This record gives sequence, structure tokens and C-alpha cells, in this order.
Amino acid sequence: MDAPDTKSLPENAYRPLKPGEEYKPLVPAGSGMAEFTPRAVALGVGMAVLFSAAAAFLGLKVGQVFEAAIPISILAVGLGYTFRRRSTILENVVVQSVGAASGLVVAGSIFVLPALFILGLDVNLVKLFLVALFGGVLGLLFLVPLRRYFVKEMHGEFPFPEATATTEVLVAGESGGKQAKVLAAAAAVGGLFDFLVIHLEAWPEVFTTRSIPGLAMLAEKAKLVFRLNVLASVLGLGFIIGLRYSAIICAGSFVSWFLLVPLVSHFAGLGALPGAAPAGLAAMPAEQVFRSTVRLIGIGGIAAAGIMGILRSWRIIAKAFSLGFKELAGKKDRSAAAPERTDRDLPMSWVLTGLLGLAVVLWLFFRFGVLAGQTRATPQSLIALAVVLIISFLFSSVAARAIAVVGTNPISGMTLMTLILTSLFLVEAGLTGRDGMLAALLIGGVVCTSLSMAGGLITDLKIGYWIGSTPAVQQRSKLIGTLVAALTVGSVILLLDQAYGFVPSAIHPAKDVLVAPQANAMAAVIKTLMSNEPVPWLLYGVGALVAMTMQMIGVPALAFALGMYIPLELNTPLLIGGLVAHLVAKSAGSDEPLKNARNQRGTLIASGFIAGGAVMGVVAALLKFLGTKVSLGPLSYSFQNGEGAGGERLAIVAYLLLAAYMAWDSWRGRPDA
Repeated sequence: MDAPDTKSLPENAYRPLKPGEEYKPLVPAGSGMAEFTPRAVALGVGMAVLFSAAAAFLGLKVGQVFEAAIPISILAVGLGYTFRRRSTILENVVVQSVGAASGLVVAGSIFVLPALFILGLDVNLVKLFLVALFGGVLGLLFLVPLRRYFVKEMHGEFPFPEATATTEVLVAGESGGKQAKVLAAAAAVGGLFDFLVIHLEAWPEVFTTRSIPGLAMLAEKAKLVFRLNVLASVLGLGFIIGLRYSAIICAGSFVSWFLLVPLVSHFAGLGALPGAAPAGLAAMPAEQVFRSTVRLIGIGGIAAAGIMGILRSWRIIAKAFSLGFKELAGKKDRSAAAPERTDRDLPMSWVLTGLLGLAVVLWLFFRFGVLAGQTRATPQSLIALAVVLIISFLFSSVAARAIAVVGTNPISGMTLMTLILTSLFLVEAGLTGRDGMLAALLIGGVVCTSLSMAGGLITDLKIGYWIGSTPAVQQRSKLIGTLVAALTVGSVILLLDQAYGFVPSAIHPAKDVLVAPQANAMAAVIKTLMSNEPVPWLLYGVGALVAMTMQMIGVPALAFALGMYIPLELNTPLLIGGLVAHLVAKSAGSDEPLKNARNQRGTLIASGFIAGGAVMGVVAALLKFLGTKVSLGPLSYSFQNGEGAGGERLAIVAYLLLAAYMAWDSWRGRPDA
């Protein structure tokens, strides 16, 4: 068995390459290290079953969706030591690739599919399984041609926060020593901090300026409120993203919250907005104005930024697909040198054949499985197929770019846009009512899962690029994980419906009904659309114009639009983390080796915060489900008893101390370490 040449990532792993410079992964391309082994696949399948069931169960019961990739990576490293032949780092990557499909398929499924039960529509295990499977495979196939662009050609241009954290976990587990100790210590600190917040409720998770005397009135009257999520895991994301991108994301968020929210509220109060009255938007708190109106502008911006991204990368996409067509026609270039192992994707002929075959199967599913009783089933099924393929193709690059930039996939916004467009097309084709809602939600389920898979797969492929995995092996691994996760999530959703229900009934008391917040929102949207109520095209158009303006002045449009869409409290910690990273880099002055050492240590600490927060998020969700509650006495806060302001002030103090600890520990990095 070959071992890596080095125990840590190369110095140029996270920065743009200089002219003529090349990135050499941890495991060389010529290595014969064990990778796609029965052990790795079996462990990954077990992880996929376990985490699919857990993620679906907790996401629907508790309303808390957790990211599975980091806990699976930690388990893979730990279990690898129990075998006579210790698992290689490439085997651990395969375990992570197979197992992490669980979180991706679950996120895509539980956002939409429970709405079928909420609306009382006809549903069975086969439909749930096929929707999850079709979506996962479609997202994978659409992303394969984009792999080289996002992962290799744009090396160092995108921060890839989640991929960075997972890679650091895997590398630290392989190397041990000081790296593992730094990561473990940071994971313990971040995990404990987040556990205190999420489960023990030592202080609120979100600090707002309503807790500051004199600013509460500003929030109520002018709708100006600052919000900050104090979790350690989100602070770690900000450090990895860095100051540039976090500032752009926050700029978009500040435009939404400090400009658009007050303006919308003000003009609604004057009756200057259609349908708005003092009792409506003007009377809402800032958070509700954002959710009901301003957030829709962000959705329009994300859609426009995605289309512009497709237009910029059309040459890469066209080249990849033309290569596939040549391979199908038997015109493969024999003179071209075979790509290295670390640059070898699934053959494009396989990808194209898979897409064509999947398109046929999807049409048969919609034509005979969903719309069989309709008089115009054939044209309606063709519309359904076109919507799935076109939107999944267009938004796959959006999902990949969003994950690469901010570590958050805005699938809820893109799925909402899908449901709107689908409903409009189906209504025009004569399909409304319950049948229309069923078709639209199944289409939305396929697209949502496709986009979730695209975002997750680009994370896997970046991890593999840094470490030295074979992309084709990772892509095959993801297919296996998708199949297992699709089978598991459909079964879990059906079981949960029978055990708890999604709507109150005689056999399901309201107190036991599943939360399913995203699915309830999708159900409300689809009922509105199928009732021919107006679509807020003006707001989407404003968002599109904002995105185009950002692109014209050289600001990354998607990052800005994501800021407009993602809640303020999740964006502001990114800026704090980015500022810490900036100060850490500045503290080294012109000493490049010292700067790199401090940045590497800071990245390890940030990755530890993310890993610890992810693990404790799972633990806290399980304890919440089991009803286990621990009180911290005087530290516990209670909004009901009017102690929320004191709790929030305690939260910001604790958070600043945590940020100071991150900066101090990062400054301890030394080149000789």
C-alpha cells in the first residue's frame, strides 16, 4: 500500500495558483493506494442508511436538518482504525461520498414531498422512492461536465467552506500529531459552545439589537434591526470564506434588511404598494416583512445570477457535451493522452446515455404514473419533463457555485421558482386542482433533490481534488449512496406519516403532528398558485435587475443575491469570521511563511468549530426528540418571563469571547510547527 508523500495539504491548496504553478494533491496521481474497496462501500452504505433515516426523522419531527458529511467523515476515520489494515484516506473519502448522499437526498425530499400528505394527495412508497432517485441521479449527471471548471480551473477562487472543513477532518485523522490535536481541541470548544446554545439554552441562538436599550424602538418604528447568529459553526464558516466573499454576501443582506425592509414597510403604510395597508405589511415586524416580500427579490436575483453563470461557462458545457456525442458516435480521439487518475471522470458517453435514458424514464413516470387519467396527458407530461430537465440543468451550476462560495445551497428559493413556473405551465395546459398540485409537487421534488445533489457532489469532488481521489470513483460512490438514501427516505416519510401525521386528525393529535416547516410552506405556495392567484413577478424582476447591476460593476452577482435571500442572522457571522481571518493574516505583516502558518492553524480551528457544531447539532436534535432537558438555572433564559434581552446580551458577550479565542489560537501558528 502506498502512503501519501506528505501528512498535510500542500501550501497552495487554498489559494489561487501562480502562472505555471500546479497543484499536487496529498495522494499522488500515480499512487496505487486502496480506494474503491468492498469495505469502503459497505461502510458508506451503512452510513447512508443510518443518516438518511436520522436526517429525515429529525428534520421532520424537530424541524432541524443537519449536515451529514462531517459526522460521517469523523466516523469513517475512527472506524478505519479498528481494522487490521487501517483504512486509507482514499477509502475514507469513498465512505464519505457514499454516506453523505443521505443528507443530500433527505434535504431535497423533506422540503417538498411531505406537502403531498399535507394536501391529502395520492402518494405511495414507489412515487416517493422514484422522485428521490430521479432527482439525485439527475443532479449527479448534470454536474459531471462542470467538475473540471469548478474544482480545477477555478482552484483558489472559491472558498468551499464545507469542503474545507471536511478535508481538514480527513487529513487530520490521517496525519495525527499536532494537526489532529488542534482540530480536536477546536471541535471540543465549538461543540460545547453550540451545545450550550442549542440544547441547554444558556443564551439565545440569535442576538438582536432589540435587546439594546434605545435600539428596540428603532426596530419597531423604522424596521431597522441587526441580527446575529452566535453559533460557533457559523463563525467557522465565515473564517474559511474569508473577508472578500463574506463582505459581498453581507452587503446583499444589508441592502435587504437596512434599505428594502424599511422602504417596503414605509410605503405600505402610506398605501403606496398594491394591496398593502397599515394593518398589513406596515404593521409587521422587520423579520416578517423580509420573509413575505423582500426575500422574493433575493430569489429573482439568484435566478438571474444563475442564468448569467450558465452564459459565462457555456463553452465549458458545450465542450463537455460535444466530447460525449463524439464518444457515442465512435469518434474518440485516440491521439489524446489519457487523463491522470486524479482527473478522470465518468466517460461523457455514459453521462449522455444516462441523461437520455433518464429523460425517457421520467417521461414514462409522468405520463403513466402521475397523469394517466388526464385527457391531455401526453402534452402535460412533456411539459413536466421539459421543466425538470431545463431547470435542473440551469440551476445545477447555481447550486454548485453557491456551495463553493458560502457553503449554503438555496434550494428552497430555487424550488419555489420551480413550483411557480411549473404551476403556470400546467394551468395553461389545462391541469389544475388536486391533479395539478400532485404533478407540480412531484416535479418540484425531483428538481429540489437534483439541486441538493449537485451542491453536495461539488463538495465531494473538491475534497477529492485536494486529497487525490479519483473523480469517477467518487461519482460512482454517489450513485450508490443515492440509491440507498432514496429507498430509506421514502420509507421513513411513510412511517412518520402513519406514526405522527403531517396534519392534525382524529388519530394524530395536533401536539404530536410533525413540524415539516419547509413542506408546509411549499404546500401553501402550491395551493395559492393552483388557485390562479397573482405571482409577484415585479419583485422577481427587481432582484434580477439588482443581480445584473452587480455583474456590470464587477461584484459577484450570486454571492450578493444569496445575501439578499439568506436571513440576516446567518450572514452577519460570516462577516465576523471573515474579519477574524483578515486580522490573523494582517498580524503577520509581510512575513509570508508566518502568514501561511497562522492561516493554516486558523483554518484548522474553523474546521473544528464546524465539525464540533455539526456533531452537537445531531446530538441536541436527538435529545430534543427524546425529551431530555437540562436546566442551567440562573444562566437559562426565558423569553416568556421577559428575560430575553438579558439572554441576548449574554449571548453577544460569549460570542465575542469565542471570536477572540479563535483569533488568539490562530496567532499561535508558527512556520516551524
